[in-house]
Amino acid sequence: MKKKVLSVLLSTAMVASMLVGCGGESNAPAADNGGGQETASSGEAASASGGGVEEITWMFWDDLNATEDLISIGYKDTVERFNKDYEGKYHVNVVTTNLEEYYAKLNALVAAGETPDCFIVSPGPNLDVYVDPGVAADLTDYLKADGWLDTFNGGEGAFSQQTYDGKIYAVPLNIAAACVFYNTEMFEAAGVTTMPTDWQGMLDACDKLQAAGYTPLTISAGTAWCLSMLAGYLCDSEGVDLAAIDSGNASWLDANVVNATNKLVEISQYFQQTAAGDTNDVATANFYNEEAAMLIQGSWAIAQINGANPEFESKCGVFAFPGTDGRVIAKSDSLAMSAKTAHPDAVIAFMKYFTDDTAQKYTAEVGGKIPVTTVEYDASKAPAQLEYVMDVFGNAKSTFGFYNESMATTEAGAFFDDTMVSIYLGTPVEDGLASLEDFYKNNVWNK
Repeated sequence: MKKKVLSVLLSTAMVASMLVGCGGESNAPAADNGGGQETASSGEAASASGGGVEEITWMFWDDLNATEDLISIGYKDTVERFNKDYEGKYHVNVVTTNLEEYYAKLNALVAAGETPDCFIVSPGPNLDVYVDPGVAADLTDYLKADGWLDTFNGGEGAFSQQTYDGKIYAVPLNIAAACVFYNTEMFEAAGVTTMPTDWQGMLDACDKLQAAGYTPLTISAGTAWCLSMLAGYLCDSEGVDLAAIDSGNASWLDANVVNATNKLVEISQYFQQTAAGDTNDVATANFYNEEAAMLIQGSWAIAQINGANPEFESKCGVFAFPGTDGRVIAKSDSLAMSAKTAHPDAVIAFMKYFTDDTAQKYTAEVGGKIPVTTVEYDASKAPAQLEYVMDVFGNAKSTFGFYNESMATTEAGAFFDDTMVSIYLGTPVEDGLASLEDFYKNNVWNK
């Protein structure tokens, strides 16, 4: 199991406090009750409960009252539905922030002893951080108690990325794959008649699009994981074995890693000019505003694309990232519960609302993500892109996780992210990979 100690969380809290002192944002974001009214933060909400109503907090990485993302809007509906149905018994207050700041602010609350009762996480090391020090609660018995586990596709197998030492620590809400979204009209105008299936085909498509006057690719290097997701695909396609690297039986300076990183540099000539500073939201907006022909992103972006520009859905195609021999990056949003919550029954009831038929039908029919339960949904109502993503999954030989979430430690994943951005910005490939090698020598292999 990956390791990360609470001192890291405490350090995050200290940094957040320093930012507040310098005029930055508070490390305890305001909570939102799902209806547009600001409420108390995590600790205050718990102590302010009265009249027999159990108050709980849920922390999420989007502003539910300002978002256009269709999945987030569905989550807001789930919150409001729960609060209405449990009026007088349970009430959830939503603590919101943005994706880029989410984990720093969550870790600050954890370090301050104000862990939200329920919080959203990504599986992999980002969840290990909360499992190892006992922040996240074991959910196994809750899932098995009344058949809740049996409602998930594949039963216990649906929790493979949320299970540690045989215990389940988070509940998946949906399934998404990292794909290439493309503008069908731009492809047609540029003479790209077949979807790329190998690396040379991808470069040829980019050349044709550029010659036709289009920006071939929009991507965010300002949000480092977006660029490292592309790097992860390239590393995997070159046969890089992360497990071998983590154990010290392979090197970041091996030829396959060098080849993959050179490919990242090669394709970067087709990025939008502002990629270095663009956030994920800006890079995605470049695509649905038709300022670029392709977007390499997860299918979670479908809700953002269609929510911001519904008319674009008809010209938004999807294909699998080329050259990966049928391997696809896949992940899910998941919910964890604080091990110290005073209201576990309320939290579990709240979690179940995210996986009930109403929420899971919405996930597919509106949000465009693959539901995690056996719910039946009307495919004709779902976004067109979902069918394309289902095809990608159907043709996949296997799946793997984000590279930065699959390394020995979360610190190693963050260093990988930063290294890929540095190389994109001009650091020579060999120098950048040498720094990654040094990091592993000092922080992974000798520990």
